[in-house]
Amino acid sequence: MALMAGINVTLLPGQAQQPSQPAAGQPAQPQKNWKDRAEYDIYNAIVKEQDANKRLTLLNTWKEKYPASDYAPERLQVYLTTYNALNQPDKVIAAGNEVLQQDPKNLTALYLITMNTPRLTKPGLDDLGSGEKAGNGLISNLDMFFAADKKPASTSDADWTKARNQTEELAHVTLGWVALQRKDDDAAEKEFGKALQLNPNNAQVSYWLGTAILQEKKPERQAEALFHFARAASLDQAHGGFAAQARQSIDQYFVQAYNKYHGEDAAGLQQLRDLAKSSAMPPANFKIETSDEAKLRKEQDFAKQNPSMALWQNLKQELTGANGEQYFSSNMKGAEVPGGAGGVQKFKGKLISEKPAVRPKELVLGIADANSPEVTLILDAALPGKADPGTEIEFSGVPKAFSSSPFNVTFDVEKKNVAGWPGKEAAAPRRTGAKKRPPR
Repeated sequence: MALMAGINVTLLPGQAQQPSQPAAGQPAQPQKNWKDRAEYDIYNAIVKEQDANKRLTLLNTWKEKYPASDYAPERLQVYLTTYNALNQPDKVIAAGNEVLQQDPKNLTALYLITMNTPRLTKPGLDDLGSGEKAGNGLISNLDMFFAADKKPASTSDADWTKARNQTEELAHVTLGWVALQRKDDDAAEKEFGKALQLNPNNAQVSYWLGTAILQEKKPERQAEALFHFARAASLDQAHGGFAAQARQSIDQYFVQAYNKYHGEDAAGLQQLRDLAKSSAMPPANFKIETSDEAKLRKEQDFAKQNPSMALWQNLKQELTGANGEQYFSSNMKGAEVPGGAGGVQKFKGKLISEKPAVRPKELVLGIADANSPEVTLILDAALPGKADPGTEIEFSGVPKAFSSSPFNVTFDVEKKNVAGWPGKEAAAPRRTGAKKRPPR
């Protein structure tokens, strides 16, 4: 019981201690005695035995031979601490409940039941009730358990205060865990929050707190849950974090949850880790973009930087959708496009082919992809000269036909609405007339 170091919580016969005095008006407790020397010898062997399994065997022998021992209550407490040493939480809770029947404010029983309840792999309703009762028992009796006159002389004031805080933290952790098992996520969140106020460096509690918030199924709070998962995955073991193997598993879960919510973003992921490591709770107005929000922001940023391409991509998305033909007929056919939509006067594309090769009247361009023919321009007059594939051309025109597969939009385009064409008309041939002879 590392948290209880320095606290004398288990009173055993034969230990150096002063017997408690009966309260005024109450009869004195009867004197306890060993049945015989053999009983004392068994007890003495139990006290000296360091191996918990061997100690349990001795306890069973003591109980079998002396079931009605005057020291049966003390023996029960030794059972309790021995089961705890053997990591048998179900038996700790059973023995602890027996102790509490005799002594409802027994610190050892309350503490060990509280500590062992979250260790159960398949807790029943009674187990959850025992953990809840013990946790509340610790909290309601903290002042009594940690009164100044209860402090051992060898324990410093600082250690005494620390032990009280750790005991209170344990109680809130277990109460939160019990609420989590009952799907009472609001109560669980409150208890885990109180635990983290007492000890911010507890990765397990951060993970449970994130789970409680996530189970509330409130979309606006999912970012908070991710914050707590990030902290659980990022705390070093020396500072309240998980052991390496468990931490790796938590980290994988956190990364998957983050990517699902926000989308893959290595820089954003690292920023969240760094923020979560710095504090047990997220800052006010904490927010993480959802994947849809991030997509919309990127689209808006792209549209600001390249409005022509953004407009074309939107048109193409509509045209390749289920209602593409209807969209073309209702919104594009016969209209001047882009026509100033979104502030765009002309589309930009890369030349793929031209007909004829010189003085063409038909151009095929790629807009989103320089190598994919997306538009065909039918010109009202031939362009001068020729241009190399890849030349950037700007244009506006009137769509007259559309194909979804392969995708292509045919525009009627006036020559004056084409920009960027580098070709020039060939120079007219020089006239060479006959050289006049001088008059004779």
